[in-house]
Amino acid sequence: MNQFPANDHPDQGSALTDVTRVAAMRQRNAHLMSAAALACLDKASVGIDQILNDVPERDQQLFRIRLARWFQNLYDGLLPVYGRRDDFDLFMQKLVRCMAAYHVERSDELKGLDIERDLEADWFQHETMLGYVFYVEQFADKLDGVQDHIDYLQEIGASYVHLMKVMQSRDGENDGGYAVTDYRKVAPALGTNDDLEALCSTLRSRGISVCIDLVLNHCAREHPWAKAAQAGDERYQQYFYMFDDRTLPDAYERTLPEVFPEFAPGNFTLDPDSGKWVWTTFNHFQWDLNWSNPDVFLEIVEIMFELANLGVEVFRLDAVAFMWKRMGTDSQNQEEVFDLMQALRTCSRITTPAVAHKAEAIVAPDDLIRYFGVGRHHGKVSNIAYHNSLMVQYWSALASRDTRLMTQALSEFPRTPNSIAWGTYIRCHDDIGWAIADDDAAAVGLDGHAHRQFLSSFYAGDFPGSFARGGVFQLNAATGDRRINGTLASLAGLEQALEWGDGELISLAIERILLGHALVCGFGGLPLIYMGDEIGLRNDYAYAQNAEYASDSRWMHRPAMDWQLLEHRHDTDTIEGRLYQGFQRIIKTRRQTPQLCARYDTDILDTDHAHVFAIANRHPLGTLACVYNFTETTQRLSIEPLMESGIVELFDKLTTRPVVITDGFMDLAPYARLWLT
Repeated sequence: MNQFPANDHPDQGSALTDVTRVAAMRQRNAHLMSAAALACLDKASVGIDQILNDVPERDQQLFRIRLARWFQNLYDGLLPVYGRRDDFDLFMQKLVRCMAAYHVERSDELKGLDIERDLEADWFQHETMLGYVFYVEQFADKLDGVQDHIDYLQEIGASYVHLMKVMQSRDGENDGGYAVTDYRKVAPALGTNDDLEALCSTLRSRGISVCIDLVLNHCAREHPWAKAAQAGDERYQQYFYMFDDRTLPDAYERTLPEVFPEFAPGNFTLDPDSGKWVWTTFNHFQWDLNWSNPDVFLEIVEIMFELANLGVEVFRLDAVAFMWKRMGTDSQNQEEVFDLMQALRTCSRITTPAVAHKAEAIVAPDDLIRYFGVGRHHGKVSNIAYHNSLMVQYWSALASRDTRLMTQALSEFPRTPNSIAWGTYIRCHDDIGWAIADDDAAAVGLDGHAHRQFLSSFYAGDFPGSFARGGVFQLNAATGDRRINGTLASLAGLEQALEWGDGELISLAIERILLGHALVCGFGGLPLIYMGDEIGLRNDYAYAQNAEYASDSRWMHRPAMDWQLLEHRHDTDTIEGRLYQGFQRIIKTRRQTPQLCARYDTDILDTDHAHVFAIANRHPLGTLACVYNFTETTQRLSIEPLMESGIVELFDKLTTRPVVITDGFMDLAPYARLWLT
């Protein structure tokens, strides 16, 4: 939808424009807003009556209540970004009309879900939540094919599915689907918008929420906006960063890192059609959007509402760290990013309250916490953010058999707002980058650069004694940084153990995998499981024979679901059965453990043991301590730090057995994972 009614005069016949009722609503919400925000709301609301007239009075009232309740957050997010523009009031009026129009179009079923989520705003924090992540084409070929596997999704306990590469992207190289050519249209190979809406509806009826990607930093050079810009349309050239020569690009480039130094060096590309240099952070075919242009904000808001009205309940906001550019910086994590994200989230709270926002910000630990909102943005930026640091520290401790860096790094995280949830994961569709801070490494006697080099060598399988089978991704010759590709099973040693035919090594690999599942499920966030990790799918080296995938080695760890192999999941004489049954024990225990609700604090415990990692999940019903042995040998741990954390009885919920204590110590089996109450 791009057109809104032009009449600025409210319908005097509407019940909601009765002077007394509007004045009363304004007074009730006045304490939530500054005088400037109130004045802006009055101007921005002109003309929305005739838009709202198409829905029942109760729906009109709900929209106005939400608009008044959350308008201050919206105003505070947008004023620092666009407030100095002469057309700010007009921009805000367009935005409010947009929100009203999409509220009118929203189905009764989704409006009901909105009310449910208004009353249960912590729905995504519950201990019953489990996310399952997959490329649609790798899971079921098409969207309608996913319908055939909903019973399996329910069996594993999924209450949230992240459908990947759903919207239309460019042919050929497309960065795994993140070079979008149409934000509003499902990729034809996967189905139609009607198929997406039908799948969302069916999954919702089965208690499963749908997440899809919304790429905020860039679109494909084949997107209609970019095509118009290439053709010389000045309006659409303002949607991007386009320069007549290299003067400004060279000035920016002095402080910009390279995301893909091997196949996309530099951050600017000469567009032959327009003759201009275009900002292209990721690839030459991905054009960065110019968020300083309010028209870009309005376009994305419309897209967000249109997809939400199809039934999407979670947006994974891709590459958000790069949204704002500033000369002399790395153009990441700029303050305006958090202003814009606060505004986008508030738009959802007003128009589609059932929708949650998940920030994809794979950044250093000091910046990561900001994606929940700190200071004036506290708790207002996103509902969910990836706990990249937890993922990195799992792999670091697994390779080194030393948990001191893990304990140090995770202890430095400040308290999070109680309205959010970490997205906890062991791996995803992307490569693994070693986001380890030098000061954290130094605090435990390590050289940060040397440790990152060690991890890359270990997981590439180059380090003597490594159990991993992975691949190096994006070697940066200037810094020596190397990222890693690989599935959970291959990086954890299962692929190598099977090749060697060594039963003992197979058992150790299984224990490492289950250790990872227990870690992310026991951290008090929203655990996200990548498809196939529950049965140990290994690297798919055949990607190199697929012309569409061959240029991107990340497809190594995006194998297709093996439904035949999955049939073994209930047979504990098979590797798949051992993994799946161990995984299910963790998931079922999590669902019965209120301490794992993300609303409550998670503390990192100092066990004074170099091979053991422990946390304490606080809850009014009592503390849950999670203890993990990161080695293949038995470790002895003093129970004193556990008792000091508030544990009064050492009972393991995962095995439903009490823990044996001898002289104040407990023995932890190789790769043991205990959830103690």
